[in-house]
Amino acid sequence: MRYPTQPIEGQRPGTSGLRKKTRVFMAPGYLENFVQATFDAIGGVAGKVLVLGGDGRYFGREAAETILKMAAANGAARVILGQGAWLSTPAASHLIRLRRADGGIILSASHNPGGPDEDFGVKYNIANGGPAPEAVTEAIFAATQRLTEYRKADAPDIDLDQLGAHQLAGMTVEIVDPVAAYADLMETLFDFAALRRLFASGFRARIDSMNAITGPYAVEIFEHRLGAAKGTVVHAKPLPDFGGMHPDPNPTWAHTLMAEMMRPDAPDFGAASDGDGDRNMVLGRGIYVSPSDSLAVLAEQLHLAPAYANGPKGVARSMPTSTALDRVAQALGIACFETPTGWKFFGNLLDAGKVTLCGEESFGTGSDHVREKDGLWAVLMWLTILAQTGKPVDEVLADHWARFGRTYYSRHDYEALPVAMAEAMMADLRARLDDLPGQGAAGLQVSAADEFSYTDPVDGTVSGGQGVRLFFDGGARAVLRLSGTGTEGATLRLYLERYAPGPQGLGEDTQAMLAPVGATVEALVGVCRLSGRKGPDVVT
Repeated sequence: MRYPTQPIEGQRPGTSGLRKKTRVFMAPGYLENFVQATFDAIGGVAGKVLVLGGDGRYFGREAAETILKMAAANGAARVILGQGAWLSTPAASHLIRLRRADGGIILSASHNPGGPDEDFGVKYNIANGGPAPEAVTEAIFAATQRLTEYRKADAPDIDLDQLGAHQLAGMTVEIVDPVAAYADLMETLFDFAALRRLFASGFRARIDSMNAITGPYAVEIFEHRLGAAKGTVVHAKPLPDFGGMHPDPNPTWAHTLMAEMMRPDAPDFGAASDGDGDRNMVLGRGIYVSPSDSLAVLAEQLHLAPAYANGPKGVARSMPTSTALDRVAQALGIACFETPTGWKFFGNLLDAGKVTLCGEESFGTGSDHVREKDGLWAVLMWLTILAQTGKPVDEVLADHWARFGRTYYSRHDYEALPVAMAEAMMADLRARLDDLPGQGAAGLQVSAADEFSYTDPVDGTVSGGQGVRLFFDGGARAVLRLSGTGTEGATLRLYLERYAPGPQGLGEDTQAMLAPVGATVEALVGVCRLSGRKGPDVVT
């Protein structure tokens, strides 16, 4: 059936699709408008095969039923659905690629909280399994602005939990186990026999799934296939509101795991995943691994996993991610690409065979096995390093720093700022970029300042306005950018970086080492002064 509608304001997708408060998506026609615009923007879905699933958050099942009926009314041939409307984001990417689907829709707001008064999201992934590039998201937004109708089959709901093929208004809905294909893929990438021996030796781990989608995946892989003790995976049951937890795997929100891993009797290894399974936090007994350090270590040690025996062909990092990866790439004699934030920017590099490993400072790491970041993949890679070297996490890091030096790095998030204030702050900073070199405070002086712009080396696409960079004498750096993943107000992210070549300074406290950089940024930009905040809401 065709239903008349009209454009709804505010449906421009961000770096990871469209994210709004759940009740916004629940409003009559809101989800339908965005999905129809997505279908229209990709040239329709008639005769096409799509993958559909999400992280199990509130409204996910209802949204899946709606999207199935819309896909049928728009002539799709088949939708491959994760049982219960469940699919982690990396599992969805793999399924798109495995089944040669034309694309997929992922129902998730990633690391944002879930529930009727929290967040929901819809993201379209293209045929390579990766997030839609800017040209597609802009086409979706343009379609939302001219929409006059949406199409939706008048049909009863189907049983989302019943495996097998079902018919819906002339379209086949194939409901599949959301875990099996992904777990099978992991077995082809890593030496599961070696990892089973690691756990059989008495090695203890704590994997916190934060009541989000990775619970069933982690139980299957770690407890069932690798023989980790029952209960190794905690908060393993996905819940619509994540059990009230904030499903962001960082020291602030995964504080229970952090506290446990800092105890003298802590497990040997700890890890946490986010809402949709694409992010990870890694810890050892008594030590936290920053995402930037984790990416650099994985690049150095990637050859230890069977699927990557020759090491990485090249690596890539988002611009705000620390330069620790650059030094590893230089030592390995491989290319290191610097891209804007957003996994979609890695897609062309991966498809062109230019890189094997990619990462973002926001706890995202992945390889060329899918076109999304992959939290459990990163955890398995870390376990592979521990199994092959026989060393604990702190020694692996110490060895890495001794060889490459240490890049002290931290991200400070100022959340839910008034949008006008945040945009004015960034606009003022941009206007002063040419005047900043030579200025300074706290013993640091600006050597250069710019706004990052990226030219894709594969297709020549230019992406401007990707964040302001401040470079200081001595190699320190600060980056400021507005995040596109929040749903309330604006989030200003400040990234601080300082390099110590070693061996001096390798054991210093991160925040103490970065304090002069932060003080200089405050003197030059005035984030706290202008926002009235005493400090950041989240420090990672």
